[in-house]
Amino acid sequence: MTWTLPKLVPRSGPVILLILTVGAVAGFAAVGHLVTRYNLNQQARGRKLYAQGLSAATAGNYDAAIEDFRAALTCDPTNSQYQLSLARALRDSNVPQRLEEAESYLVALWQRTPQDAAINLALARVAAHRGSIDDAIRYYHNAMYGVWNSNADSNRNRVRIELIEYLLSRNARAQADSELIALSTSLPRNAEDHLQAGHLFMQAQDYRGALAQFEDVLHLQPGNEEAMLGAGEAAYGFGNYTLAQHYLRSAINVDHEDENARQRLATTDLILKANPFTGYISDAERNRRILADFAQAESRLTDCASHVGVDLKAASGSGPSPLLSLQTRWNTVQPDLKQLSSSAETDLPDTIMDVVFQIEQQTAATCGQPEGIDLALLLISEKREATAQ
Repeated sequence: MTWTLPKLVPRSGPVILLILTVGAVAGFAAVGHLVTRYNLNQQARGRKLYAQGLSAATAGNYDAAIEDFRAALTCDPTNSQYQLSLARALRDSNVPQRLEEAESYLVALWQRTPQDAAINLALARVAAHRGSIDDAIRYYHNAMYGVWNSNADSNRNRVRIELIEYLLSRNARAQADSELIALSTSLPRNAEDHLQAGHLFMQAQDYRGALAQFEDVLHLQPGNEEAMLGAGEAAYGFGNYTLAQHYLRSAINVDHEDENARQRLATTDLILKANPFTGYISDAERNRRILADFAQAESRLTDCASHVGVDLKAASGSGPSPLLSLQTRWNTVQPDLKQLSSSAETDLPDTIMDVVFQIEQQTAATCGQPEGIDLALLLISEKREATAQ
């Protein structure tokens, strides 16, 4: 028996090759279509998982966010946004073991686009978590001067403020001061921004810088109560009590219930009434204040000694307590008080007030922070040069 090919099957080689080629092309097209559909489905699934991860991270559920971001990356392994978000979630989970993994993702991203501001900011926060101040400063600066997709100026100021807050939290005052100076030169004429800067200067204990910022706010918004109070606190901080009195009174006139401002103003009023070095008072008033301050210092010394069980009548200042030495000094100077009005050129006012200041400083160290007139005298002693203005 013999077999014959059907008549419909071509016997020509080229025709067979053509048919096979068409079949192969159709097969590849079908496979390509399936692969494309699969990739699109995976990308859609990745986007869904990524959205879930963002919601979880926003809610502070970092474990769930990490799981979702990892799953999203299996769907789209080269997606840099998924990698960045996973790194952020690993970092913000506050699990020390995850910090290294977060950094490895971020370093890989940084190597591809070292100018990307968002990646540098994420690395700065990792360095901050690790407590590496130098690395944090470097990456924060990279972020400030890196490429932002939008709002570059406002983002740079926001990053600098974050850096300042971090430096202040680490008590790196010198670095914070230099960043504050840079911030103050780049702020827009916006009351809210200057108000925030003023509070940062206050945290850094740069009271003159703070005053300048709060006064900028008052130029923009003359009735801003927070700025008036801030200006009063700043002036109080560096010893300009006349200016502090002005701003604190203005703040109280706006908010009569502000107990903080009332207490500050009360101390400021006492300082201005007790300070004998104020330039605009007469010699008679100066002498009256010196006598009152000298008597107050002796009263404070007696009360403090009684509180800690020191006998000031122990006859000598060579005992173990410095309060005894101060009592001896007070006793030595006391007879000279009657000479106060004899000459305007004498050094006696300074000598008397030196005893007053030593008593107030030592009793504060021994018996704790004073109140009322004693607090006023202590502050005058600490900021004597400023209070003389």
